[in-house]
Amino acid sequence: MSEFHRLTDTVWASPQITPADVSEAKAQGFTMLINNRPDEEEDDQPEGADIAKAAEELGLDYVSIPVSHTGFSEPQIVAMVEALDKAQGKVLAFCRSGTRSTLLWALAQASKGEDPASLAATAQAAGYNLSPIAPTLDMLSAKARE
Repeated sequence: MSEFHRLTDTVWASPQITPADVSEAKAQGFTMLINNRPDEEEDDQPEGADIAKAAEELGLDYVSIPVSHTGFSEPQIVAMVEALDKAQGKVLAFCRSGTRSTLLWALAQASKGEDPASLAATAQAAGYNLSPIAPTLDMLSAKARE
């Protein structure tokens, strides 16, 4: 089973989950899964379609916003904002280690004007480091507050 890391009361990040982990997510009260990992990144990773099917069978919403190691794009940030805005409860975002999910969550929050220092502290408390995207967080947050 994957380890779920709390970012906020409603958003959590996780390393790769399996279809079997979906029932644990449901038991912990998650209502939406966000897959930030592209299929076929590694030979042994579960297919997103299999996780989506398990989520559907348990009545969970499932959103795929794949982020490769090449970085983040504006459409991915917008998609994350939209997914989080439509969530009807706790969200579990996952990728290989949980880092890309956490970074994308932070970018989405900064694009809505959230304070980058607060986002960094929140991520740090969950075991993730936002320093690789700090300048982008600053820019997005400042732009949203104009």
